[in-house]
Amino acid sequence: MKLEVVILAAGQGKRMKSRLPKVLHVVGGMPLLEHVIRTAQGLEPRAIHVVVGHGSEQVQDALAHYDINWVVQERQAGTGHAVLQALPAIADDSIVLVLYGDVPLTRLSTLQNLVQQARTAPALLTAELQNPQGYGRILRDKIGALVGVVEDKDATPIQRDIREINTGLLAAPQRDFLAYLPQVGNDNQQGEYYLPDILGLAVANGKTVSSCAVESELEIFGVNDRVQLNHVEREYQHRQAEQLMREGVNIADPARLDIRGSLSCGEDVSIDINVVFEGKVTLGNDVSVGANCVLSDVSVADGSVIHPMSHLQQAVIGKDCSVGPYARLRSGTVLSEGARIGNFVETKKASIGPGSKVNHLSYIGDCDVGAEVNIGAGTITCNYDGVNKHKTDIGKGVFVGSNSTLVAPLQIEEQGFVAAGSTITGSVGKGELAVSRARQRNIEGWVRPGTRDTKD
Repeated sequence: MKLEVVILAAGQGKRMKSRLPKVLHVVGGMPLLEHVIRTAQGLEPRAIHVVVGHGSEQVQDALAHYDINWVVQERQAGTGHAVLQALPAIADDSIVLVLYGDVPLTRLSTLQNLVQQARTAPALLTAELQNPQGYGRILRDKIGALVGVVEDKDATPIQRDIREINTGLLAAPQRDFLAYLPQVGNDNQQGEYYLPDILGLAVANGKTVSSCAVESELEIFGVNDRVQLNHVEREYQHRQAEQLMREGVNIADPARLDIRGSLSCGEDVSIDINVVFEGKVTLGNDVSVGANCVLSDVSVADGSVIHPMSHLQQAVIGKDCSVGPYARLRSGTVLSEGARIGNFVETKKASIGPGSKVNHLSYIGDCDVGAEVNIGAGTITCNYDGVNKHKTDIGKGVFVGSNSTLVAPLQIEEQGFVAAGSTITGSVGKGELAVSRARQRNIEGWVRPGTRDTKD
């Protein structure tokens, strides 16, 4: 039998106190719902159906890049009613797994076990909690067989003492959903159609409902407010850091690392405190990332060092490069092997050649820099004329003195030399010295202001 997954994501999430639909709130750089979709994809289902309601267009737009069958629940009337909306699109020979868009930490292995037990009859994921308040309780007979679920608001005082709870995650053959869901009523405190009610109906029809328990209650932890969102965020980050350390990454403090996307590391990588990785980041062998850095969609090759307080965005760093401290590399920056970017340097759409250096207090934008170039402190490329961006080409072995202004469009050919303090507006030929600055004058007899004799 083929698997199909139904993800319930129609709730408004009033306790989030936000205009954003609850399932679009972010954990680890991704919406809650995206975490669930990715886990579902790991099961290789025939189809994934997502039931949406509040903010349905916003949810669909945010996750339009996934192959999803979107089902709109016009009226939110409970989990049973939500699943019922998706059934017409599901093949009759399928096993159906029901997940929740605000429960992002369920492990793939847990779901695989649950699906395995649901080949002939419904199977439910349960958990033992010290404080089960608010959850539906599992009802079992004298021999321990599962016979149903009672919601917390509908439970008797004795039933509320039960610590085994319904997680809401269940799987069953499609034929069981078709048989039992239409029979579910809404005679309860909430006036809703509860999905777990199909379990009692299945038992009454002679079926044996199985169950499996989660390893950790965090796997079934749902997000309803900002406090719970933060709790899930920290657990997600802990899992990421723990996995990286198992793979050989040296992390100074796992509690002070944030991965908001994906991070791939080679061998002997070292990450200091308060580092944030966003988007897709790749670190090669022997890479070191200093404290308080932010790397967004960045590739860093073997042996390179990112010094503290640096911000890299959509940049490619070659082998054995040095960046920072306090450097900002913006989109389109490419450093070749052995290049150096120093403190308080900003680059944008800049290609820096092998062994070249931009060490201090400079801005290099829309610029191609050849090999073994030295760009002195305080140098800027004037790449914007108020309407258009223009390019600067700097050849191999060029030396640019400190406090120079390079007005694009501009070409400085290899081995060219720009004298410190120059404003360069025209091309510099191979091996030429360019000087463009006012002649120095020394004025004799000058008196410093405030030191003249003011007496009459």
